[in-house]
Amino acid sequence: MEIQYVIINFCILALLIILFCRKFIFKLFKSRREKIYRELNEAEQIEAIELPAPPDLCFENNFNQNNTVLEAERKLGRDKIAQIEAFGERECRELHRIMIEKTKDKFFDIMHKKVADVFCTEPFLTDMRKKEQLIIDEILGMIKLTPGDMAYLRYHEVLYVTLTSAHKLDDELVSKVDKATIELLNSVGGKTSLWVREDPALIGGLRLRIGDTVYDGTVEEALYHFKKGIKREPITTDEAAKEVLAEFEEKAIGFKTKISVYQLGRVMQVSDGICWMDGLADIMYGEVVEFECGECGMVLDIQPDRIGCVIFGEYENIESGSRVRRVGRIASVPVGEALLGRVLDAIGNPIDGEGHLFVTDRRPIECKAPAILDRAPVKRPLHTGIKAVDSLVPIGRGQRELIIGDRQTGKSAIAVDTIINQKGKNTVCIYVAIGQKETTVAEIKEKLQKYGAMEYTIIVAANASGSAATQYIAPFSGTAMAEYFMYLGRDVLIVYDDLSKHAVAYRELSLLLHRPSGREAYPGDIFYLHSRLLERSACLSEKAGGGSITALPIIETLAGDISAYIPTNVISITDGQIFLESELFNGGQRPAINVGLSVSRVGGSAQTKLMKQMTGSLRTRLAQYRELADFTQLGTDIDDATMKTLNSGAHLMEALKQNRYQPLEDWKQALLIFAVSEGFSETVPLDNMDDFEAGLFEFFLAFYMPIVEKLKSGNKADDALIAEMRSALNIFRERL
Repeated sequence: MEIQYVIINFCILALLIILFCRKFIFKLFKSRREKIYRELNEAEQIEAIELPAPPDLCFENNFNQNNTVLEAERKLGRDKIAQIEAFGERECRELHRIMIEKTKDKFFDIMHKKVADVFCTEPFLTDMRKKEQLIIDEILGMIKLTPGDMAYLRYHEVLYVTLTSAHKLDDELVSKVDKATIELLNSVGGKTSLWVREDPALIGGLRLRIGDTVYDGTVEEALYHFKKGIKREPITTDEAAKEVLAEFEEKAIGFKTKISVYQLGRVMQVSDGICWMDGLADIMYGEVVEFECGECGMVLDIQPDRIGCVIFGEYENIESGSRVRRVGRIASVPVGEALLGRVLDAIGNPIDGEGHLFVTDRRPIECKAPAILDRAPVKRPLHTGIKAVDSLVPIGRGQRELIIGDRQTGKSAIAVDTIINQKGKNTVCIYVAIGQKETTVAEIKEKLQKYGAMEYTIIVAANASGSAATQYIAPFSGTAMAEYFMYLGRDVLIVYDDLSKHAVAYRELSLLLHRPSGREAYPGDIFYLHSRLLERSACLSEKAGGGSITALPIIETLAGDISAYIPTNVISITDGQIFLESELFNGGQRPAINVGLSVSRVGGSAQTKLMKQMTGSLRTRLAQYRELADFTQLGTDIDDATMKTLNSGAHLMEALKQNRYQPLEDWKQALLIFAVSEGFSETVPLDNMDDFEAGLFEFFLAFYMPIVEKLKSGNKADDALIAEMRSALNIFRERL
């Protein structure tokens, strides 16, 4: 009877657990199930590829060079035509790239197995055993204690030493290593404990680990570096495939010991794109680490007992207890002319499906901002081609001008139009998309290509589907690319779209790294994060090269609240802001710039003398118009003077409207503003102002080219030129 009660109670408990915890259980296994389905789909795609037959690794004959990865690439090229119809050009390119990478991995695995089989047979086994003495001597000549080892010995008396080989070692070699390590530790008052291991996966050679430091002279290590080289090299021609195979043959036949020195740590915990590690006591902030699965990460937190790292790839592939390798370099991105016209991810890899990126130079993503003595005053204008910007809030080369406003008010439109207007002006443009949808980035690229702007533009995309780590480093990567051109003496325009999402990504990382939160849950160093990013934009002096970086950061507000934490932070860092108002946008004003809240702290220094002269009173007149327009909404009687002011202001506002992708030259803006300010458009209906503008430019280009040439010079208009312009405008008004 008691057994029946137990069974009944157990069944009731199980039903309750299933009833109340089913959602939790579903969420728990959802990610795992999606991963399994994704891997199954990838496996099906790979199985459809005819893998190249493994070459016969016989050292009496050469490799069979007809069976290469190139055959798989050719097949994929034929299949690509059919795939385009089903998936589209962009999706097919990405699929093609992924499958080629998978094919390379398969190819290398086959070659790796062949080498392992050959080195386990005579005469290569005997030859490798003879080299063990030389490898030991070379390693013992390199060993030393690192600062991390010294720190470890302060709290522990014993430092562990591990000697690993593919085959059992002679006692004489083991004793030699033991003696050398004991002498090394005795010199600092420590003790050693030697462990000897056998690992057939090393294929041949020896590996000595002292603390966290590894001295590696194995065949496995040589193959590791060879695989890295294959990943970086494109295989697009028969000659390239032959070179890769010849290099592999040379390494396999004439293996020469080359000792690699690196450090190893251990993964303690992985979750939500964050990895906690121990070991690696000598690692630096911002340094890159590599996990056993091939994923990479960057150190963002160093604590006494553990190290926090953000992961760039799929963190699900990393397991607790696995080894993590110190790469030995600070996080960096490729730089150079080859990047122009390309779409890259946050770590500099091409994602546009347009082939390999041929670059040799790299630059750290975090660099010190130019010193004050290396900077020059901002005096040269950077024309946006947008009437409302160039006349009211001018931007100079080397300035940091914030674009701020609510969602869907035209912030990105201003940035894209500015990039289009740099065509033919020897300005490199970099557009950093942070947390944007892939379709949005694709549309921006399409528009830039349509107007010929991709030739001098780089797009760095950290899409919304990516991790917070990639969104965090994207603006720093874009700035590193910009600095390369700046220090060569060139002018660069960089757009951060947008820093609100960047701040959210950093907040997510900081909270996962268990950093204390502050206002609006942002970490306390969020201001320092954006300041050290934007301070890298500057105008260099002639002595320092004369280049410049002009930054256009974008911030999204909520209900026009510019007093929120992130907006106020960035406003205090930048040299002015362009505030876009939702009310103006909904009223049809494009761009919807609020004159009262928008300002450029560089001011007239960033304008030509002509534009400065023509727009001197424009801001005052527009502010007066806005005030009177609000007052007349009360329904009061309006006198003739007020009506004239309102009419003039309405025509000015209408003249400042501008369609997208239609930037105007500086002289055209100055001529239009002069004509409207002087009242030559008072009789023109507001709906016909576009025709007035187009007719004005055609009239002057057809009949008054001498005036146009003087306006193009950008110099201040003298009284004679002003008189000529008024005379021409009177004739133009009569012809309307």
